[in-house]
Amino acid sequence: MAGRRTNLALLGFAVMALLTGIGAFLVGTASGRLIVIAHGVVALAIIVVMPWKGMIARRGIARVRPGRAMSIALTVVTLGVIATGVVLVTGMAESIGPMTTMQLHVSLGLLMVSLILVHTLQRPVPFRRADWSRRNLLRAGGVLAAAGGLWLAVEGLLDAAGARGGARRFTGSHEIVDPAQVPITQWLNDRVQHLDRVAHHVVVGDQSMTVATLEGGGDVVEATLDCTGGWYSTQPWSGTRLDRVLEGLAGESIVVRSASGYWRRFPFDQASSLLLATHMTGEPLSDGHGGPVRLVAPGRRGYWWVKWVASVEVDDRPSWWQPPLPTA
Repeated sequence: MAGRRTNLALLGFAVMALLTGIGAFLVGTASGRLIVIAHGVVALAIIVVMPWKGMIARRGIARVRPGRAMSIALTVVTLGVIATGVVLVTGMAESIGPMTTMQLHVSLGLLMVSLILVHTLQRPVPFRRADWSRRNLLRAGGVLAAAGGLWLAVEGLLDAAGARGGARRFTGSHEIVDPAQVPITQWLNDRVQHLDRVAHHVVVGDQSMTVATLEGGGDVVEATLDCTGGWYSTQPWSGTRLDRVLEGLAGESIVVRSASGYWRRFPFDQASSLLLATHMTGEPLSDGHGGPVRLVAPGRRGYWWVKWVASVEVDDRPSWWQPPLPTA
């Protein structure tokens, strides 16, 4: 594969990996499994192309010229993305140093895409009409087909070996069965809130509800908390369904806010599927797990499960009126 075509292929695969990676964070139901599979296939396509890129890199590194350090950095970061991806898929380690494996993988992935863009600007590879020739498209399809075959082989091997990675959920997350082992995680710069279970109130419209009132609701939901950190756990959660506390109110969407300032917006007609939970597996929620009150949102990833709920508001704006992923 010629150097120019290799560089263009890597650029295309890197962009696809970024888009499917973001899409994988949005997936909450099995219908989105193809996005996660696509992310894995594209990642393997990058590995398939690496031998050709390695020859180009060796020639480039041997010559002292501007951008040499950038090429070396890109090579190292790309290898880091691949290595952390392997650790994630196999489930070999939940953390590497002070970071979770997923955090490190995502951070290196974003850095890799940034370095590729800088590298492309330093050494631009202009597109030509010939790049879209039938032959080149067949080559790209061949690489993706090989990557797809490799993906099936890896999945089959993990399953046959009984490895932890063979039992991953459709999102790629690994199961945690013991509720005592459920990690304490926050989205980006959110911080654990320490609220008084007796004094804390949740404001809903013009009423203020105590934790005792919510825990007396008697609603129990078995739901799967699937964290973008790479793990999931299915547990029984108890408290009060959101449609009960919103009775008599109407609007387009529901905004659930945390005492930390974090928030998420939901369609109003999904209120009956949402739960203001005060207990998990019959035990009061700890501060780290969102106590005294957190939202349980079945079918949605963990960042939708607002912790330390302080208020529930009904709004006339549509439910999509928010960033697809929280920004803080």
